[in-house]
Amino acid sequence: MAKREIKFSLVYRDMWQSSGRYVPRVDQLVEVAPAIIDMGCFDRVETNGGAFEQVNLLFGENPNIAVRRWTAPFHKAGIETHMLERGLNALRMNPVPADVRELMFKVKKKQGTDIARSFCGLNDHRNLRGSVEYAKKAGMVSQVALSITNSPVHTVEYYMGIVDKVVEYGADEICLKDMAGVGRPTFLGLLVTDIKNKYPHIKVQYHGHTGPGFSPASMLEVARAGADYLDVAVEPLSWGKVHPDVITIREMMKADGFAVKDLNMDAYMEVRRLTQKFIDDFLGYWINPSNSKMTSLLVGCGLPGGMMGSMMADLKGFQGAINAAQKAHGRPEMSLDTLMVKLFEEVEYVWPRLGYPPLVTPFSQYVKNTALMNLFNMLNDKPRWTTIDKDTWGMILGDMGRLPGPLAPEIVELAKSKGLKFYDGVPQDNYPDELPKFRAMMKEEGWDEGEDEEELFEFAMHERQYRDYKSGVAKERFNEELAQMKEKAGAPIVIKRPVVEMPKFDVNEYASKYPHAVPVQAPAKGQLIWENDMDDVSAAPIAGTAVTAGKPMGYVQTWYGMEELIPAVTGRVVAVLGKQGEKVEKGEIVAFVQE
Repeated sequence: MAKREIKFSLVYRDMWQSSGRYVPRVDQLVEVAPAIIDMGCFDRVETNGGAFEQVNLLFGENPNIAVRRWTAPFHKAGIETHMLERGLNALRMNPVPADVRELMFKVKKKQGTDIARSFCGLNDHRNLRGSVEYAKKAGMVSQVALSITNSPVHTVEYYMGIVDKVVEYGADEICLKDMAGVGRPTFLGLLVTDIKNKYPHIKVQYHGHTGPGFSPASMLEVARAGADYLDVAVEPLSWGKVHPDVITIREMMKADGFAVKDLNMDAYMEVRRLTQKFIDDFLGYWINPSNSKMTSLLVGCGLPGGMMGSMMADLKGFQGAINAAQKAHGRPEMSLDTLMVKLFEEVEYVWPRLGYPPLVTPFSQYVKNTALMNLFNMLNDKPRWTTIDKDTWGMILGDMGRLPGPLAPEIVELAKSKGLKFYDGVPQDNYPDELPKFRAMMKEEGWDEGEDEEELFEFAMHERQYRDYKSGVAKERFNEELAQMKEKAGAPIVIKRPVVEMPKFDVNEYASKYPHAVPVQAPAKGQLIWENDMDDVSAAPIAGTAVTAGKPMGYVQTWYGMEELIPAVTGRVVAVLGKQGEKVEKGEIVAFVQE
């Protein structure tokens, strides 16, 4: 009897996006493609999706050119390419109109992408129906990804209910998207067994991150249960919080009796060399060293490993304010490690009460943000749930889809006390078609809609970033940021124009003065803008200025556009720490507001 074959997919895009902020430029991708092909062990390569398109726009490059040139050599070699898209959110972080979503699949197929991997962060099959139908209509393979997590409500029966619906819609394949790597191996094997028993024609692919360490065992279990494809990585971006390396997984499968393709080690070393070359060139400046390490701390909280960097930035921003509150209450100060453990514990408390949303973008951020504000408020002798941001409320109220589990009664009562309404309709219905509007704007700008309407699609999907790309602002901004990163690393550079660094305020000093005030954090790295007149460096709200929870009190100009500074409470400004035009880091406290 012939051995059953296990096939491999190289998740080259995901390797980069799980490690840092950027992916390689198109010239670098084209350079590495022949070596990937020469490895001989891959039937599939993940080439685009998620933030890939936005990253190219941030370079000041055309993402449509990147996708076409990157997928072309794999097609010629007979290797399938696949992309990742977020269902209702498509290729961005917020909902997308149906006509723009449909155009996406048409464009991606024309550009050379064979397989559409579609997931909904809430596992709401209603958000996936359009993805399946649009992918099939465009001639793509529709692969629905189940957002895997570990909770009492995420049972095999729960996931099979989703599988039943998406197969009914026409899905060709199922992916187990184990985004935090917390899926328990035995459970995943049982799930694959049920899928294969009920739908033997459906191909199953497993995508698991290595952060907490389960994924090699999970790969063996799903393979034994009938999985067809495994997602793997290559050095120097394998393991850590990314994905297992193809060498290890291939040998493990071979030893277990599966048929696997040969691996050309000379080609592997060339891919490894080129990947390191891209890191050394510029991509490494945005790779957090901690992403190369695994940690069992992720098992309990279930957060994706890629969130560790942003989470630690948030904690550093809050540490001064929290320790000031500790001091005011006669309690000892807390180290960053102590705060991290407390935050993990609070995530474990918050998550089930918010309905067990799978901890994947953007819902992992919502849960983490709520836990962080709970922690801060409780240390200031305030109750939990005092501060919940508007995006989290949108998730709670059902605007983005149905939560997997029930909300805690205290959350339901809190919503009612605020006069908020729960929504159980189809989320897509809230977002009317927009392509006619974008066609008109392109005509007004004198821009061509592009081959297969790909430029129209890019403009409609990422309007703000596309405008910056077209104007040249994006490339200028990226080059300046790269210069600053190189200067910080001690590399010899020439900066095009001087960068003025403003003196920083002492956060701890202000936190001590106002231990009961709520900090306002920069939502992203960029330039602080209190007023539109950038020449007025004194512009900033003064003490006593009234602000309203949920309404912007200022902005941060980031590399992709404006982000709002949103106070979490209604009250008055008691301290302003950031000056007009100052460079701020994500999570940095720029003001304090007292209720």
